Amino acid sequence: MPSAAERTRTLVQSTSSAVLLLPGPFPVRPEQLMPEERSVGPDGEVLLVFPVDSPAVRAATHAQDDELPVVLEITDVAPVSVPNRIRSRAWISGWLTCVRGVAEPGRMLLRLEVGEARVDDLWGTGMVEPEAFASAAADPLVEYEAELLQHLHAAHGDQVRQLCALAGDRAAGTRAVPVALDRFGLRVRFSGGADRRVFDARFDFREPVRDIVGLRRAMHQLFEAAASG
Repeated sequence: MPSAAERTRTLVQSTSSAVLLLPGPFPVRPEQLMPEERSVGPDGEVLLVFPVDSPAVRAATHAQDDELPVVLEITDVAPVSVPNRIRSRAWISGWLTCVRGVAEPGRMLLRLEVGEARVDDLWGTGMVEPEAFASAAADPLVEYEAELLQHLHAAHGDQVRQLCALAGDRAAGTRAVPVALDRFGLRVRFSGGADRRVFDARFDFREPVRDIVGLRRAMHQLFEAAASG
């Protein structure tokens, strides 16, 4: 199971939507507080790119002592159509400053020094300290997960449905949709059936995968087990 720090780091480095929550009653539209880019710096700081005329840049520029307390809220939605589509949320609180001299034409780089973070996702909830966030690594499949899930759902739906055999009697007659994928395994959401319940089942790989090549091998083993079970 990935740690809360790893899950949070994965969310930051994913394509999930993010919004910067500023202190005070700023009359702005939500899209004005969505960074154009985000990444993690070498010391565990979160780097955000905004237009130079954005409220975030103005607030950071005029902050007292050049530090502005903010929260970066990330919301992750499943890239396939399933019930209860929000998969996870993370809140990273800290202090925002402008990175002087690194601006691009029309854009400004902002630095969020992490104070603490909290994640609430399909694994559960957890608090994350700055040191743990800085030392954690994002899941190696994060860059490809959305595309892989969509491909599994569209091109390998029959094989995904065969996983019902590994999920037990409760999965009989249900709709099976792949909802999350990481280096440890595949999560499938089952819905419908006689009692119309919605539930998830995890299918762990024999060992964590490191790349797409390892993932192909792991998925082949998983589908083989389902077909023979």
